[in-house]
Amino acid sequence: MTQSNEISERIASDLKARLEQEGEHLQVKDANGEHVGTVDHVEGDQLKLTRSGSPDGQHHYVPLEQVESMDEVAVYLNVAHSDLE
Repeated sequence: MTQSNEISERIASDLKARLEQEGEHLQVKDANGEHVGTVDHVEGDQLKLTRSGSPDGQHHYVPLEQVESMDEVAVYLNVAHSDLE
């Protein structure tokens, strides 16, 4: 494994741990700053978004690999809302 992959995996692991501890009910914003939803909780390797913030009233999921960063206000994605899986 290359050093770059080890660093990426460590960053992803650290981010997942932070999301599990501090991520509930944070806003989720796409790469353009557009509001995507609100974190319900981390489920496996995905963020589960709340139903109340969804236009169709359903839970939606965002793969953790699409999370760029987070702060005390929001989780920021590395893709546009229209490109979410």
